[in-house]
Amino acid sequence: MARPIWAWRRLCLSLLFVFIYCAPGVNLLPGENINYNLVHSWADKLGLELFTLGDFITRRKEVQESFKEAKVVPRQGGALVEMMAKEIEMMMDLKVSAVRRIMDTAENTALSHQNDKADKMFSYYNAKEMAEPGEPTPPPPTTPPDMDDQIGEPLIYVPPKVLVLEPRPEFHNASVNFSVSSVHVPVNVYDRASDVIKAIQWSENLDQIFRDNYKNDPSLSWQFFGSSTGFMRQFPASKWKKDVPVDLYDCRLRSWYMEAATSPKDIVILMDTSGSMLGQRLDIAKHVVNTILDTLGTNDFVNILTFDKEVKPIVGCFEDTLIQANLGNIRELKEGIESIKPTSIANYTAALTRAFEILEETKINSRGAQCNQAIMIVGDGAPDNNEEIFQLYNWRDPPYRPVRVFTYLIGKEVANWDDIRWMACENQGYYVHLSDTAEVREMVLNYIPVMARPLVLGRHDHPVIWTQVYADLEETKLSDHLWDIKQCEEQKADVLEFRRVHFDMLQASEMHKREYRRMKETWNQPVDSNVYQFMTTVSMPIYDRRENANITEEVLINEALWELQTRETKIANILGVAGTDVPINEIKKLLSPFMLGVNGYAFIVTNNGYVLFHPDFRPIFQGYILKPAYNSVDMIEVELLDDDRVARDFNPVLMTIRDSIINQSTGSKWMLVKNHFDEMKRVARVKRQYYWTAIKNTPFTLVITYPERYGVNRMEPRTEQDIHRTYITGKNIRSFFDGKRWKIHPDWLFCKQTNKTFRTPETELLYFVDRMSEPGWHWPSSRSAMPPEHAAAIFCDRQLMQSLVFDARVTKWFSNNTSFNARDKDEKRHEFKQRFGITVAFLATHSGLTRWHEFHTNMAEQPGVGESFSQNNKRAIDEIWYKRAVDQYFVHKESFVYSVPFDAGEGGQEIIVTASNAIFHNESSKSAPAAVVGFQFQHSAFYKLFHNITGNACAVDDKDCYILDNNGFVIISTRVHETGRFFGEINGAIMKRLVEEKVYKRVVVYDYQAVCFESKTDVNASNTLLSPLFHLLRMGKWLLHTALWYIVQLMSLAPGIGANVETVYMNLNGTEPKPELIDENINSKNSWLKYITLHRTRLKSCDMQRELYTLYNEKDNVVYNMTAHACERPFVVLPIPNSNLILLVIDQLCPRDVALVLTVNPKAVNYPLAINETFSCYKHAREFNRVRPQSCISRHANESHIKLCGKGCTIYANLTLLLLSHVLSRLL
Repeated sequence: MARPIWAWRRLCLSLLFVFIYCAPGVNLLPGENINYNLVHSWADKLGLELFTLGDFITRRKEVQESFKEAKVVPRQGGALVEMMAKEIEMMMDLKVSAVRRIMDTAENTALSHQNDKADKMFSYYNAKEMAEPGEPTPPPPTTPPDMDDQIGEPLIYVPPKVLVLEPRPEFHNASVNFSVSSVHVPVNVYDRASDVIKAIQWSENLDQIFRDNYKNDPSLSWQFFGSSTGFMRQFPASKWKKDVPVDLYDCRLRSWYMEAATSPKDIVILMDTSGSMLGQRLDIAKHVVNTILDTLGTNDFVNILTFDKEVKPIVGCFEDTLIQANLGNIRELKEGIESIKPTSIANYTAALTRAFEILEETKINSRGAQCNQAIMIVGDGAPDNNEEIFQLYNWRDPPYRPVRVFTYLIGKEVANWDDIRWMACENQGYYVHLSDTAEVREMVLNYIPVMARPLVLGRHDHPVIWTQVYADLEETKLSDHLWDIKQCEEQKADVLEFRRVHFDMLQASEMHKREYRRMKETWNQPVDSNVYQFMTTVSMPIYDRRENANITEEVLINEALWELQTRETKIANILGVAGTDVPINEIKKLLSPFMLGVNGYAFIVTNNGYVLFHPDFRPIFQGYILKPAYNSVDMIEVELLDDDRVARDFNPVLMTIRDSIINQSTGSKWMLVKNHFDEMKRVARVKRQYYWTAIKNTPFTLVITYPERYGVNRMEPRTEQDIHRTYITGKNIRSFFDGKRWKIHPDWLFCKQTNKTFRTPETELLYFVDRMSEPGWHWPSSRSAMPPEHAAAIFCDRQLMQSLVFDARVTKWFSNNTSFNARDKDEKRHEFKQRFGITVAFLATHSGLTRWHEFHTNMAEQPGVGESFSQNNKRAIDEIWYKRAVDQYFVHKESFVYSVPFDAGEGGQEIIVTASNAIFHNESSKSAPAAVVGFQFQHSAFYKLFHNITGNACAVDDKDCYILDNNGFVIISTRVHETGRFFGEINGAIMKRLVEEKVYKRVVVYDYQAVCFESKTDVNASNTLLSPLFHLLRMGKWLLHTALWYIVQLMSLAPGIGANVETVYMNLNGTEPKPELIDENINSKNSWLKYITLHRTRLKSCDMQRELYTLYNEKDNVVYNMTAHACERPFVVLPIPNSNLILLVIDQLCPRDVALVLTVNPKAVNYPLAINETFSCYKHAREFNRVRPQSCISRHANESHIKLCGKGCTIYANLTLLLLSHVLSRLL
């Protein structure tokens, strides 16, 4: 209660002073109360005290002297990018070789077992059912009484197999077994069906090649075979862990399978929305279209046209074109499907004509995939076969059919099936009849083997496919699921909070705080996160080498009789896809970040212009939820040029560089860019040098970049400091790493032995230090290539190890604690420690070594004092304080960078200040960053120093004093709770003046990876049929609403709660005004309910912008010589010497616009969108160039001999689908 009273009194006092100042005859000038010379002396004293402290505690001059034996050499960017690309190429070639061996073995094994009979009692390691020793096995399931009547045959039960599993770090601590593989079977596939169990049987022979591959290359990740029947065999064996309550994983819907099984494709989906497509038919049709969209990838192009008497695109702005099937566009199409309303009659002629015209125009204009083309018709029957349309557009070059036609007949009772089937059979497509949602996925996937026929008929050409980056989760809809759960949790928290504090939480201020806190959570976009493992996958199709096969199918004898007949026919079947994952982190380890130096980085770009990885790739928000379009981030959206262009008006220079990169050219260029960092709240304007070259035999291009100012040179030890020469002189290298006060960069590859694991990177390093001292040690020629004869292959980065050992030798003295009982320097150090509450001094070198020196609270050593620092600050040149210190070196060479955590004052705990200073090594006219030294101390001691220097001058009501950092964040304020906040949020008027007077420069940074939240409106219930996940979400929503209602009823009945709510405010005794509610009628019956009921939203990709700030770095900035002048300039601002700080003293008696607030928080970019135009439309109109994949196999002369194109209508009982339908009907 005290703070609002104090603020009220202060406001009244300020108004009184303004009144006096404005009265006639009064000559008091408030601005003159700020003595410029006095403030200048404060700034000088603060700078001197802080620099003396930092200089002495960090021993920076001694550190600089330690590196005098090193030499400075130029960094050759062109040679560096070539070397890194070669390393990655060699690694990727090893993965391709492993997949090729799986492919070859699978084709031979399938051919040799073609005559084997399916054993329906065959026992295999089912990933979802297998048990570990000691685990209880579930009892055999009992058949429901009506199950046999529906299925027509008894239930088969095979007990689960038992397997020993052990966690392995190279598989992210998953429990695995390297002796066998395990099999995952989707819920929509019956594993005892003849074709499925037969493929499971013969594919068990792949275990030997899996083991051999892993023996030859122990760096291999998961190896797998995805069968066209639906199951996936994975090595090593492991239990299947579900990300969602229902297992929705199907390998045939993954990009690595789809892109390998079919060449890139242009698809037009025609969706019948005539009046007959009502109820369940419309539900099934939507499910079919959504499943087709799930099978597409970034190399495919698609559009959806609805047709009744008119033909219209599902998304208005996508008319007469095909759009790339990336996650963002697919999401837009799916949302358009939700709003379909059937009407009128179907005009098949107009729909087919429009589809052929779009595909033809796409081909003529060299847009789209330029490979396979297809039309997919989803409807409940066609009045005729439209033969004249196909003759005009598709039969010009017999026997080829450039556009395939796939037809999906919807409905249980349909009469006109022959015409729609004819369309598919005469145009090298496939026809299916669907009468239930449970069979949709399996039936839709029938189009894949058909489009794969030209590949299979080619026999010898097995395209190698590299996927776009993706997360290791089993269901692509998981983001929406997690977001719905998050909203449910927030709703529950609001209800419980209302039950606890009642109407207090409905005050306007409390509502604002709660909303702001939740928005801050959505802005949490970690770059480095262990929530998901991101990877790319290399895959290859596996062909059935048979040319003929006996098939059994139903043949219509007459109008009422179907008969099963067996005949021999031509086939071209795909057996599946082989692949292996390549974790992104494993690729990063080959990039030698040490060679790129501080603020240097590398990234990889795909043929589509998307980044495979990038330091600004932020696929996650809220800490654990994947963004809707997380893996389609273009390189042009993360490399931000330092120009004044508006959002999405990209610089032509950058566009030209992008074109060169996606075309896999080799080149270089320098650019002025804006690099944001530290939660996207700070920005640096940097001139950077870029180099790029292709990674051969892949669709990837490697790009490296480093700052031109200090990245052109690097430091390395001289030849006489070589590790082997050091050993010869009798020095013990291991002694350089004595003690526990040191760490190495945990993500860098120093040395590694593939068959050994270590508890910590430091333990691993010491192992290799010992190995290097043994006779016969030889440096590996490469960090990635391994001869197969060596099972225990060793990786080493020789240059990095040489630099690390050198750094460890010359800085060994830094971590040695000394007794505070000694005289001179140690007494002075103890005095500083007592005055400033210093906790640790640290040193980090360019080779990834971090050392620290603790300062204890008493004379005795306290174990564990440095643990907090070492755990949170072990990434050396990748730490924020390291990067900022190196940048600050070029502002003032001897200055320290000071920082506090953002919003640190709100926590109520002791705040730690971090200070850092860059150490450069100079040789002749060249210099290079060698290390950064720094220390941490208590904020309370800093404030005490500030108070001692300024006296009581800043403690009175007429002045406000601040110390701000170079990005405008508060380091010191007379109100401690403001520490760590952006100053523009505290005093926007003065911050605006600081920008106008060129103390700070405003830098606009665009975030092209942002997430917005669109209100979720009720739609047709058909979307709930898309997957079992939606049924669970609806059930959870019902339970939440029911629980909310019961809580409300209990609150109204409980004594003292809700009955006399007004009495809560009657006991204030007039000491404080009644809190302002957001609605005067809120106490009426249940009217408050709407204020604690969350408005449900859905995730949407969008663009945001942040206005960030950075100090002008002119040394003689005239603004620092300006005095205060009345209320025209009611402040004095001065730099604090040898730091990144400024001192700001403000006259509080001058009126200011309190409503003006400047913030670094993101704001949505409002584009000039037309009516009904979406953000996806805006992006599509400004799409970038792309390069098509090299492989395209879309036709074969012998394909016309294959007559398999789908079955006619039948009521034949399919065991798999009936099982699934029965289970779903029981659950839902």
